[in-house]
Amino acid sequence: MARYGGRETEEMVSTRAWSSTAPPGEFRTYVPSEESLTEFSLRAVLLGALFGLLFGAVTVYVGLRAGLTVSASIPIAVLSISILRAFGRSTILENNIVQTTGSAGESLAAGVMFTIPALIFLGFGSEFTFWRIFPLALLGGWLGVLFMIPLRRQLIVKEHGARESAVAPLPDACSGDSAWAACTPSP
Repeated sequence: MARYGGRETEEMVSTRAWSSTAPPGEFRTYVPSEESLTEFSLRAVLLGALFGLLFGAVTVYVGLRAGLTVSASIPIAVLSISILRAFGRSTILENNIVQTTGSAGESLAAGVMFTIPALIFLGFGSEFTFWRIFPLALLGGWLGVLFMIPLRRQLIVKEHGARESAVAPLPDACSGDSAWAACTPSP
């Protein structure tokens, strides 16, 4: 296998299978930027909303009955693949929209389910109607999105490292048994 400076050449990289854990020089996106796939379609949004309602209701029932919830993200993703494929061709991006929409609806239901009983125990129980709960849930969802926008840089980019610095240079610089002794830090 021909290497150039410890790294494979571009020809070698382009023949490899896709991997999400590839080093920066070898990383390729799953969907190439030149390719245009359907992502935001009406059927994806409607199916995601339906799954959000269905799994949200299940989350509230099980959460109030058992006191805990489970994430519905994986079941929604599996059902999304099956149902969209049954209705014709679908793309991975459409499945991502369905899974994200359904999971967000389920998470929002869990947020309401955990806060409303606490407020009832505090004595605010007679004031809760649909027209009070719905705007509170909507506001909670919007605040979650709005707070995530500025926090993305800190929680994702800085904590996990930018794509170029996510892979430590130590294995490339210190490969081989003889070089490893020189690369280990002294106490």
